[in-house]
Amino acid sequence: MKDTRAQEEFNQAEWHNPDNWSSIYFSKKDSRITVPKRNQKHGSTINFGSPAGARWLYYFFILFFLIGGILGAGLTFALMTII
Repeated sequence: MKDTRAQEEFNQAEWHNPDNWSSIYFSKKDSRITVPKRNQKHGSTINFGSPAGARWLYYFFILFFLIGGILGAGLTFALMTII
């Protein structure tokens, strides 16, 4: 219980550190995968410094390129059959 409280306090200190914020939140020392945004009314964001947060980013790009490739191939095929 004591370790959990100490980790939560450490996470809060990391969250308040302006060096961890730019357009994204990046802190390798913060154990959380998602953290509240600076304006907490706007929800939460991913901690891209955590290994799980980096995997989210990796999966997002894979999904983005996969969907783009499928749509691009389909569009190319459709245009080739018309011409």
